[in-house]
Amino acid sequence: MKVLVTGHLGYIGAVMTPLLLRAGHEVVGLDVDFYSRCTFEPPLADIRNLGKDIRDVEVADLRGLDAVIHLAALSNDPLSDLNPAVTFDINHRGTVRLAEVAKAAGVPRFVFSSSCSNYGAAGDDLLTEEAAFNPVTAYGESKVRAERDLLALADASFCPVLMRSATAYGASPRIRFDIVLNNLTAWAVASGRIFIKSDGTPWRPIVHVEDISRAFLGALEARRHVVFTQAFNVGRTDQNYRIRELADIVKETVPNCEVAYATDGGPDKRCYRVDCSKIAQTLPTFAPQWDARKGAAQLYETYRRRGVTLEDFEGPRYRRIDQIKRLLGEDRLDATLRWKTRVPQTA
Repeated sequence: MKVLVTGHLGYIGAVMTPLLLRAGHEVVGLDVDFYSRCTFEPPLADIRNLGKDIRDVEVADLRGLDAVIHLAALSNDPLSDLNPAVTFDINHRGTVRLAEVAKAAGVPRFVFSSSCSNYGAAGDDLLTEEAAFNPVTAYGESKVRAERDLLALADASFCPVLMRSATAYGASPRIRFDIVLNNLTAWAVASGRIFIKSDGTPWRPIVHVEDISRAFLGALEARRHVVFTQAFNVGRTDQNYRIRELADIVKETVPNCEVAYATDGGPDKRCYRVDCSKIAQTLPTFAPQWDARKGAAQLYETYRRRGVTLEDFEGPRYRRIDQIKRLLGEDRLDATLRWKTRVPQTA
């Protein structure tokens, strides 16, 4: 297939794009590349980048495609809280407009990167895709709204698929240190202290970035009637952990480290466990290959080899919100997070 991947230069996209290429698909990218300074381990896939904001895509840009995989978003809570109005403009209205343009261009399948953050404050219950939404951040709410409006576009010619990924982890050329297992392991390697900023009790489902990519490949290649308007929790049911349990796994993986709690760390309102049996039953080609222990080991070896320091992951170098603030301060982005200068055209 000929596939457009939005956000192909991001944390997930930098892993997913090579996987799609290895599977034999032709891939075109669409990324404004806010995070060009966040490259951790090059190279990135060398594919054509349309270089447009998702809010500015036109029908002509998407003609001839077999599918759109839509990853691009303001994709963590601090960043989405920086300006919630812009978050909704990009994550919700930008997503819907992109889908409308794809439909008008005759693109038959739209695979949307949603999130288990939709469930938000859900407690200890194991949640299927039918569970109620209870988002507690602008990011989660933007994904809920986008899902609702994407489903309204579905018809005989247009097939939206909703992929609610668990919290990602794992090595990527565009690493993120703000997600839980990546962060805990980085603290352990850099300082010998696994620093927990909450009370450690919240539940998180986690999934390796490579397994997220495999799930999207499965949704891309599945027969239409199998995935039409379907939502999938992306991950493995046995990979739901409390934060403190993940810290214990890191302690078992990284030598000579101890768990420490922030003195002001309280309960995190984001607390949810998810049931991933539907994706396992519906997309049999999706075969996850990672678990928390294997992922912690990969991160440990990667960080050790790269000599990761506390400044790397607690400073602005890889922190997405700091990179956006820097671009705003340099007057390269306007208040709506559009480039004032030319958008990068290639990876």
